[in-house]
Amino acid sequence: MSEPLAFVVVQFLAGLASASDLFLVASGLSIIFGVTRIVNFAHGSLYMLGAYLAWSAVRAFGTGPLGFWGGVAVAALAVMAFGILVEMTLLRRIYRAPELFQLLATFAVVLIVQDLVVLTWGPEDRLGPRAPGFDGSVTILGQRFPEYDLLLIALGLAVLVLLTLLFKRTRWGILVRAATDDREMVAALGVHQRWLFTSVFALGALLAGLGGALQVPRVPVHASMDLQVIVEAFVVVVVGGLGSVSGAYLAAVLIGVLNAFGIAIFPQISLVLAFLVMAFVLAVRPHGLLGRPQAGGRPAGAAAAPMLVPAGPRGRAAAALIVAVFAAMPLVVGDYSLAVLTEVLIFAIFAASLNLLLGPAGLISFGHAAYFGVGAYGAALMITRLGLPFAGAVAAGILAGVLAAAACAAVCLRLSGVYLAMLTLAFAQIVWSIAFQWYDVTGGDNGILGVWPPAWLSSASAFYGMTLAIAAIVFAGLRHLVFSPFGLALRGCRDHPVRAEAVGLSPQRLRFIAFTVAGGLAGLAGSLHAVFKGSVFPDTLAIPLSVEGLVMVLIGGINTLTGPVVGAAVYKLLHILLTSYADSWRLVMGCLIATVVVAFPEGIVGGVQRRLAGDVGSGRR
Repeated sequence: MSEPLAFVVVQFLAGLASASDLFLVASGLSIIFGVTRIVNFAHGSLYMLGAYLAWSAVRAFGTGPLGFWGGVAVAALAVMAFGILVEMTLLRRIYRAPELFQLLATFAVVLIVQDLVVLTWGPEDRLGPRAPGFDGSVTILGQRFPEYDLLLIALGLAVLVLLTLLFKRTRWGILVRAATDDREMVAALGVHQRWLFTSVFALGALLAGLGGALQVPRVPVHASMDLQVIVEAFVVVVVGGLGSVSGAYLAAVLIGVLNAFGIAIFPQISLVLAFLVMAFVLAVRPHGLLGRPQAGGRPAGAAAAPMLVPAGPRGRAAAALIVAVFAAMPLVVGDYSLAVLTEVLIFAIFAASLNLLLGPAGLISFGHAAYFGVGAYGAALMITRLGLPFAGAVAAGILAGVLAAAACAAVCLRLSGVYLAMLTLAFAQIVWSIAFQWYDVTGGDNGILGVWPPAWLSSASAFYGMTLAIAAIVFAGLRHLVFSPFGLALRGCRDHPVRAEAVGLSPQRLRFIAFTVAGGLAGLAGSLHAVFKGSVFPDTLAIPLSVEGLVMVLIGGINTLTGPVVGAAVYKLLHILLTSYADSWRLVMGCLIATVVVAFPEGIVGGVQRRLAGDVGSGRR
């Protein structure tokens, strides 16, 4: 048999083995989202917990067949119990909240589990034993192939068959499929949604825990494997179609096999191959390979959007007082505190730009850091390569953000909901890959250094004052935009797109403008951040920064004008304080975010305004 054919067959089987484990995680995520509409960021944490618990259980039970497979089973069941606990104690309290706040709650779980894992098992990687009876290899066309990988391929197919039978041959499965298609109709028929949601979350957690436990013989167990798997799992779910188990398996096989060949043949694109596949599939089939349009669920972020009304005299006076207090800060605090406040203001601009999309435009973006990072690189290159003055560099950063957002909007705005969010994530990941690998221009992971401000901005107080002035202009401009005819039309397209088109509005054009404005403001924030820090690295484009932007907006409150400012201040100040004084800062931050989500399901500003008005439908200022 020819050597090229042997290579193709072995790589294909390796891709199938990886796909099987990825399917276990993604199928649980797909089932949970299909019924509950929760974008569960904590699903990767359940996967990681399964791996750690399996490692400990096998050490306790022994490495024989009963000990190993008993440990895998115990780990999966323990993760299922933990998932039930999370659903009953946290998520169940906020099912009526806007759906993006449920995402914030699962992000809190991610932070809590990350620190609990480190506290329990330590920061070192843990190497697990080989699976007894499957610790050797077989010869396929002259090539050695692990027996355990063949077992994983068989397990993936077995789980697919069992889930298919469960959903098509049992009453519970029929109810789950009905809730996936139209959960409001299922509720109207008298089905107990609370326990249906709990059982679905339990099944999803069980599959995630099993996927993590089965990885113990293959890879070292470590504390960052949650974030590594969750992004790929989201890609699989979206490519396959939300709520479709067979679609998740097909997508997992597609991405697993392409990754296996991509790493071997085209390692330069292996970092973004899954995102390129997702972008292509969604361009051809906007609802995924086997997905269908979701009914019975309102768009995330646009849910329960209250009527925005301009602030009255008291509100304007309060805003003026806040600006005056910030302006007086150089008189009462030192350089370190001014630097912290400067960073808060920069990220307040970034959060406000994202809020323009999430609130008035009703668009979900998981890749907003792309425009922040492109703006930062644009300004840095103008200063270090062309020697432009500060104002010219910032203008270049804004333009770079506008152009990047326009390019993304041209491709992404034909989609909506989570499909739109994931396509923006794909765009951001592709841009990050370019920055990470284009050493001649961006410096790769070494970044760009020496991005210093001019002499007149070299003092902490001068840079702070300039940032405060820019932030005040941005917030005033956004307020004017939201209450202008454009802003009213944008909100009309968000709430009633069919009626908006009927009266002659163009939702696509209005959303495109909003997208580019948001990108320009994010580019402005990135430009200021680059000069403030004196350097730019690829992490300014990375997924964690996009997630932090979402967290800031959600903590403060979507559909509020002051929410992003409050959210950025709370998140950044807590982050700086906790990282300085607490070793387990993620645990504390996660608990605080979970408390905020339960106490203020509309965000801090939204919750305070609702309590002051005494009415859930009160206007947001």
